[in-house]
Amino acid sequence: MRYVLTGDSDCPIAQIALLRGETIKIESGAMVYSRGVELSGGLNTKKKGIGGVFSAIGRSITSGESMFITSATGTADVGELAIAPAIPGKIVSLEADAQHQYRLNTGAFLACDDTLEYTMVNQGVSKALFGGTGGLFVMETNGVGTILASAFGDLLPIDVTPDRPVSIDNEHVVAWDAALDYRIEVASGMFGFTTGEGLVNTFSGTGCVYIQTRNLRSLAQAVQPFLPTTSN
Repeated sequence: MRYVLTGDSDCPIAQIALLRGETIKIESGAMVYSRGVELSGGLNTKKKGIGGVFSAIGRSITSGESMFITSATGTADVGELAIAPAIPGKIVSLEADAQHQYRLNTGAFLACDDTLEYTMVNQGVSKALFGGTGGLFVMETNGVGTILASAFGDLLPIDVTPDRPVSIDNEHVVAWDAALDYRIEVASGMFGFTTGEGLVNTFSGTGCVYIQTRNLRSLAQAVQPFLPTTSN
């Protein structure tokens, strides 16, 4: 994927160059503008027919991801497509290959090469019950290529090694190496009430976790008292 990030450093857009016949996948509704590019929408699954419909519905319910995904194909010698995430924040590129695949938290996917699949994997009941990482299933890359992920606020990498595991608040996790192990646990006390931190993901092994510096849920809770209410 050939792209440049332009605009405000805190709220960039990704300008992607597409040759004639070249295709990428983007999050539904992410397009800002295009020229020399044809967009087509479809269910977020490779299955055909009624099985594909149920697969896309199940994928949306169990992972929190959209049922639909958009394909963008170049129709000119040099096509251009600009995309942006739904919330303000940084964009990061991750390179998937035979040695590195990634899991993404809900809402982090922005775009990927057509050579990559973005599929559902079961993350286990214990992680689904307590985690903020997509419910019973979580999205994982498969193949070789570039994936663009977005964050709320800045986006920072944290290296994990066998002797240095790390615990991260669920709402700040954006993406992580699929090879990493992780478990959901309370930050402290009874469900974290003594510190207010609640539940955390503790990652171990060797790899990288990408975190966002802001918490969308905390922002929503902070502004809620100031929103107008209706009364009967």
